Amino acid sequence: MKDKQHIFLVEDDGNLAFLLESFLMSEGFEVTLCKDGAEALHAFRLQAYDLCLLDVMLPQLDGFSLAEQIRHIDADIPLIFLTARSLKADRLKGFHLGADDYVLKPFDEDELLCRIQAILRRSQEQEEEELLPEVCYLGSTRFDFARQTLQVGDNCRRITPRENEVLRLLYQNKNRILRREDALQAIYGKNDYFLGRSFDVFITKIRRYLKDEPRVRIENVFGVGFMLVEEEN
Repeated sequence: MKDKQHIFLVEDDGNLAFLLESFLMSEGFEVTLCKDGAEALHAFRLQAYDLCLLDVMLPQLDGFSLAEQIRHIDADIPLIFLTARSLKADRLKGFHLGADDYVLKPFDEDELLCRIQAILRRSQEQEEEELLPEVCYLGSTRFDFARQTLQVGDNCRRITPRENEVLRLLYQNKNRILRREDALQAIYGKNDYFLGRSFDVFITKIRRYLKDEPRVRIENVFGVGFMLVEEEN
């Protein structure tokens, strides 16, 4: 994840705004703070941000209306609503506007930080996936994601859709740790024990497919996940 990711914080409660701004800056984020919706909309147009934290109850322009305007400017920016309102209709409205999360006040700062980090990590992975070529090489093995094939010379093997997804995720994170919980969330949309066992089966199968590649291996990182390693020639 890049250094100094920029959080756009819109909160009209002075004490909470100060505490959140200080906390996020202490965690290594750059923060732009606005205290009403109209000011925020103007500030959003002036520069790029990595994630928005929007209070719902704002003067001048409420958080929902602000989010709608932000979505017209940048359809993909991650967005978290902060609110004291727990009405189901409000939550549904927030998600309908494209919110990535909806956090009720009062909240634990560390929990909010975890939510921010998870959303930013997913956003970065999606950007990297878009840049990943459909055809890539693991040693002498040609991996064609679009065709779901592994090919060495004239020998071509078609792999299953899940194997295809797992291998692409490993390749996307080549030579760095792929956290198990992140992999399960990306592939299955949730993280539980039985899906973890299924994921392990796919890892075993992919290891078998690549067993004749001396420079390529999938390492276990105990208690964390896996790492696809490709050594230099």
